[in-house]
Amino acid sequence: MDLTACPDCDLLQTLPELEPGSRACCARCGHVLVVRAEDPITRPLALSVAAAILLVIANTMPMMSMSVIGRHASTTILGGCLKMWQTGQPITAVLVAFCALVAPALFVLFLLAVLLAARRPPAPPWVGELLRWSEFLQPWAMVEVMMLGVLVALVKIAELATVEPGLGMFAIFGLMILFPAIATGFDEDAIWRRVTWADGELPHTSSSPPLATP
Repeated sequence: MDLTACPDCDLLQTLPELEPGSRACCARCGHVLVVRAEDPITRPLALSVAAAILLVIANTMPMMSMSVIGRHASTTILGGCLKMWQTGQPITAVLVAFCALVAPALFVLFLLAVLLAARRPPAPPWVGELLRWSEFLQPWAMVEVMMLGVLVALVKIAELATVEPGLGMFAIFGLMILFPAIATGFDEDAIWRRVTWADGELPHTSSSPPLATP
């Protein structure tokens, strides 16, 4: 039986042991407190593997190619960061590299490690640490912001050059869809219940009555 406070009305209440696919709502305001995913491991793991593949494609394949007066050029995300560094914009280059390369890669890597380790409980204690880091990195994995910037740039240069989207851009678009899908199906509480405590024991769970106020 878990004790939690509603983020909307601050009512302190106990949560029952939920079945897969069910949810618990606040007894006062009806805010959804917990949603138990039907498949907290397999589906997010499959989506994370797909995200890892698209992430590799997005960072190795050209995002776009341009043609101006018979001259052709193409670039990748890393190539764009290096170009910004070389043209005297080191801060912008570092920020773009972190938000478009480092943060998404670490986020997907941590998710894969967590989900693979949690498939057969008990999960080792380091899974909890990776869960905290993945929660920290998720807001920084801003592929949708990067895509918005690319689209704005395309609109501005469309009249000056012929621009063709590359495979990397389609991969980024796929990541924009996969990341929210992973967040929707990822049940962090279910993962935590599989992690062992420092003394080697699993969290104690027991059946409890329906949601009620203390």
